[in-house]
Amino acid sequence: MIDAYLWVKTLHIVSSTILFGTGLGTAFHMWLTHLGGDVRAIAAVSRNVVLADFLFTTPAIILQPVTGVLLIWIGGHDSLAPWLVAAYALYILAGLCWLPVVRLQIRVRDIARAAAEKGQPLPPLYGRYMKIWFALGWPAFAAVIAIFWLMTEKPQLW
Repeated sequence: MIDAYLWVKTLHIVSSTILFGTGLGTAFHMWLTHLGGDVRAIAAVSRNVVLADFLFTTPAIILQPVTGVLLIWIGGHDSLAPWLVAAYALYILAGLCWLPVVRLQIRVRDIARAAAEKGQPLPPLYGRYMKIWFALGWPAFAAVIAIFWLMTEKPQLW
């Protein structure tokens, strides 16, 4: 029988993998489709990216702190250990980037769908949204990479 710590740790690792993998994969696909400029493809891909965030990313975002707190509690870790405090801050940073990204993806999806249905090109607002979306992705990506490092190394930071 699997013990509680190992079960929660597995759930934590799997959800972090889903969070990172889905985020990286959908961002890559959405950006390359954007660069291609095909309005119908952009409408389809942005619809799927919004769906993937709903089905995979959002549950993983919820599971990460829940399983993290359980790991701290079950494992008897100091919840204010410097590496954990840094991870909390980076997780908040990633979340502060992700929330507007989700909103932008929904707007991009709606704009692209409307343009595709009317057979029109994408309006300038679409391009502005994509620039902001792209810019917000980098600090979130870097924060998640740093969190992975903190989780594996557990360094003494201060």
